[in-house]
Amino acid sequence: MLKILLPVAGTVAAVLASTGFAEAERAVPIPAAKADVPAAGATQTAVFAGGCFWGMEAVFERVKGVRSVTAGYAGGTPGTATYDQVSTETTRHAEAVRVVYDPRVVSYATLLRVYFSIAHDPTQLNRQGPDSGTSYRSAIFPQDARQAAVARAYIAQLTAAKSFPKPIVTRIENGGFYPAEAYHQNFYDRNPTYPYIVRWDKPKVAAFKAGFPTLAR
Repeated sequence: MLKILLPVAGTVAAVLASTGFAEAERAVPIPAAKADVPAAGATQTAVFAGGCFWGMEAVFERVKGVRSVTAGYAGGTPGTATYDQVSTETTRHAEAVRVVYDPRVVSYATLLRVYFSIAHDPTQLNRQGPDSGTSYRSAIFPQDARQAAVARAYIAQLTAAKSFPKPIVTRIENGGFYPAEAYHQNFYDRNPTYPYIVRWDKPKVAAFKAGFPTLAR
């Protein structure tokens, strides 16, 4: 999100007009991954970074088979995992989401497809939309070697297929995940008329539902 958040006052229409917003985003049509993580256990966890965690959280919460989504910070140390510190762009953290899902319903490869197709733009380096800085970078934090292998293979697959007009800049990183402050959790659902949500995240959720109708709940 913007470092100085937009004021709540004022009409949504005025916000849309001021930003030049005209139509909803569309999911990028990309192929399904050829490799996947075995569906072992009742739940598995994935961690993705790709811009403001409000929109990322909102998209993944609407995926069938996802049990929970937590907004947070990944890639840095626990002592600097606060919004004020991460916003300085000196902590090595990225805004991220932790997705706990049922692999019998939705697979890791399917989550990757949503991540690359609509949850964020994997060709933007250290930024997403209006937000810039390394904390908004595109990065995947695999939870084990199998996830790392599948993520790398999918990036290679999408690159070979020229699925995007620009190079994919998504990084595969190591690092822990630390939940963000309570006021960041479920921000989309708790603040549906917030100008930033209306301008940047509602179109993303609409695009997910339109692009993945059988996956959306």
